[in-house]
Amino acid sequence: MKQLRHKDRLVNFNPFSGKYIYIILILLSFLFIPMFVLAGNGVPPSIGKIRVEFILFALTLIGVAVFHDKTFYVAIIGLSVILIFKFIFDPAFHAGEHFFGSTNLITQVIHKDMRQGEWGILLNLLGLLLGFAILAKLFEESGVPDYLPKWLPNDWKGPFVLLIFIFILSSFLDNIAAALIGGTIALVVFNKKVHMGYIAAIVAASNAGGSGSVVGDTTTTMMWIDGVSPFNVLHAYIAAGSALLIFSWYASKQQDKYHPIKKDPQPGIKIRYGNLIVVFAMLVGAILSNIYYDMPALGVWVAILIGSLFLKTPWKEVSSSLKGSIFLLCLVTSASLMPVNDLPPASWMTAFILGFVSAVFDNIPLTKLCLEQGCYDWGMLAYSVGFGGSMIWFGSSAGVALCNRFPEARHVGLWLRKGWHILLAYIVGFFVLYLINGWVPADTRDIKVKDCPCIDCPDQSPKGKTSAILPTDRGIMGIHPVSVK
Repeated sequence: MKQLRHKDRLVNFNPFSGKYIYIILILLSFLFIPMFVLAGNGVPPSIGKIRVEFILFALTLIGVAVFHDKTFYVAIIGLSVILIFKFIFDPAFHAGEHFFGSTNLITQVIHKDMRQGEWGILLNLLGLLLGFAILAKLFEESGVPDYLPKWLPNDWKGPFVLLIFIFILSSFLDNIAAALIGGTIALVVFNKKVHMGYIAAIVAASNAGGSGSVVGDTTTTMMWIDGVSPFNVLHAYIAAGSALLIFSWYASKQQDKYHPIKKDPQPGIKIRYGNLIVVFAMLVGAILSNIYYDMPALGVWVAILIGSLFLKTPWKEVSSSLKGSIFLLCLVTSASLMPVNDLPPASWMTAFILGFVSAVFDNIPLTKLCLEQGCYDWGMLAYSVGFGGSMIWFGSSAGVALCNRFPEARHVGLWLRKGWHILLAYIVGFFVLYLINGWVPADTRDIKVKDCPCIDCPDQSPKGKTSAILPTDRGIMGIHPVSVK
């Protein structure tokens, strides 16, 4: 670190801290100005076949990884630079239509099927992140986490059972809520000494638990709304369950070595049933408003406001979670601005790769693109885009929400090094599913697979013939024939 003299006193100059980080990122963005000038004919500039938006987004993600203590400002600057680029150099970009669609906003609010643009996703995500922060605090103050050591095993099996509980909880709750409840319990039973690998495992358990349920994750709910049968998502649990056993075993050993679980609850614990009633109301409200209005945050906040009439609400949790929530919204918005018009042909390999993409690219637009493309094995895809986001802390909303409670986890290098078992579990879980169940593309409401003989394209087989099933389409449990007209 260099020392500079300023008015007869020495000051420390560190180019990687404080306000200098913003100046560096802004200056880096100007390196692309020559390419902007060379762009013509209304076509946004690119380097080779890579659009500049992807490069700007990649720089933002690199900034988040490098400047892990300044992620909030990096995300804001990255989104600002991308928006400025889109406004100036992309004639096809219309901000109003992108965020609010072309239909009257009041009509979209009243009729959920008319909803367009990104406003609904962003508003719902913000509501869930802030609302579930209140839920976690109410649950912590209820006394239940302090009482749990009586029921959890005393050795490494204690943290193992806790991860299984989070997995089950996430199967019918939003994964953000499951992660925050699990993190709250971990803070108490491990005396606020939670290993980085175990923090990653909490996120992984919440994402894995929601991957096979249409009410457990936003992406699976999107599939359900688009006409995918809940039974065509359920087999994701073959992969998720296999992955759970792997990362839970390693993470539990890490946590037990780092700080073992409390053996006995403290005497004199009182359960606050009022807190539990409000927590239960918030969870039920999230499920009901998700089913009937596609907006689980609405039910959460209705329960919070009603509950505030009867007991003290920890409103300060909103302010403490706001920066982390805005950070995730910036990344989700930046991802939505990427010109991803199509994906490679639907196949098990594409689904496998999308798991890694989901670690840095929001899984909501990825799922939307896959639904438009059709002919996916939806259970395999749900596992990939759901669990894949666990590999990096900002790869899922559950990870960002939990890092509001564990700020030390906002370090990509440590997350990857201490949570290496998440990557291993993802790969093993995926291929266990593939070997057992094979690749089984299924219908949506608008796209049928009867014209898709294998996995590449729904229109490549001759009409009037029945296609043979490729060996790669078979699982060890049997053959899944796909016929054509």
